[in-house]
Amino acid sequence: MKMPPGVRLSKRGLFQAIGYEPHPGQLAVHRSKAPRRVLCTGVRWGKTKCAAMEALAAAMEPRPRSVGWVVSGTYDLAERVYREIAVCAAEHLRHRIVTLREHDKKLVLTNVGGGQSEIRAKSADNPMSLLGEGLDWLVVDEAARLKPAIWEAHLSQRLVDRKGWALLISTPKGKGWLYSLWKRGQGEDPDYESWNFPSWTNPRLDRALIEAERERLPERVFAQEYAGQFIEGSGSVFRYVREAATGDWQEPAKGETYYAGLDLAKVNDFTVLTILNKKREVVFVDRFNKLDWGIQVQRIRAATERYNDAWTMVDSTGAGEPIYEALCAEGVRAEGYAFTARSKNDLVNNLALRFEQREIVLPRYELCPTLVDEVEAFEFSVTDAGAIRTSAPGGMHDDHVASLGLAAWAVETAPDLTCYEMDMDTGVITPMR
Repeated sequence: MKMPPGVRLSKRGLFQAIGYEPHPGQLAVHRSKAPRRVLCTGVRWGKTKCAAMEALAAAMEPRPRSVGWVVSGTYDLAERVYREIAVCAAEHLRHRIVTLREHDKKLVLTNVGGGQSEIRAKSADNPMSLLGEGLDWLVVDEAARLKPAIWEAHLSQRLVDRKGWALLISTPKGKGWLYSLWKRGQGEDPDYESWNFPSWTNPRLDRALIEAERERLPERVFAQEYAGQFIEGSGSVFRYVREAATGDWQEPAKGETYYAGLDLAKVNDFTVLTILNKKREVVFVDRFNKLDWGIQVQRIRAATERYNDAWTMVDSTGAGEPIYEALCAEGVRAEGYAFTARSKNDLVNNLALRFEQREIVLPRYELCPTLVDEVEAFEFSVTDAGAIRTSAPGGMHDDHVASLGLAAWAVETAPDLTCYEMDMDTGVITPMR
């Protein structure tokens, strides 16, 4: 099919027709002519909208036929950009829709030259499905979560024969392969252009709400998710650990409320019980292994009872469930906490935040060196898929980290445990001190 002479697409006119007003950062991306573009931003910046509108403009270009893909690590992620395109087309370009199929995420439009433009959403979880077809354009969403081989061996080649362009969008996830591409767009390669914007450069976001998140989140998480910074691939999770190790063991005080965290031993690990007071000072630690479960239950019960029936958050994962139940049967004020990837991450983030805000006091190093060493050594790494993984370095345990994290979580989530006493002469009830 031959295109009618003089037919051109005005991207600005298209955006006005569909009611899209890009903010300055988005406009910079739309104006770029680089065949490889890398956009790394904080959350809620508008990169999904930006990518969808750029893809829609590409589909409206006057060509006999064009093909473009939206790719991500899963269909759910790929569908975010694709759905933005499909909804916009249904609302503003309904007369141009030739095919709109939900089951295989395929949209075909009549472009401004009368040709047909195909848009597909693709998942990278099956790389073989990404082979074969040449592409005129490609959007990769959450690109940092993909393994580098997906881009190198399955996507970039799709663009060669048709001289297609690619827009890779993502929240930064470490200094991996996407960071290398981003650096090329900072003047190292004329075929690349790249941008790095924090969330607050979106003028439609409330800066005060973002700053509230800064107070709630650990510094490393805020820096990545909102400031859009590239964090080194690995590093220490908890800061100011040595500075926090200034405390002493403390005997239980009358009327004081205490909170405990109990991490139960697995095959080669230790059971660790950590007790905090309300000021998040570590007042007691017990660490042991290779003891019969019945003996462990009695040992834990005795310690928590001594500290005014401390409210105890217990690792109830797998084999921990019957131990948790046995502790409850012994009268321990306990709540189970099942470890999953997400729940453990919540514990770690909360504990990291407490260290950053200087709210945790550990015992002096000579009193409990294993506690200080394990917490200080605990590290995070960014996987090839872009996920942040926390773990103890080789040969070390993380039992102290889990126990301390559970105790700190108990301080945050326990019900009101204030003890009261009544004056027998006056009948006045007051909190015990």
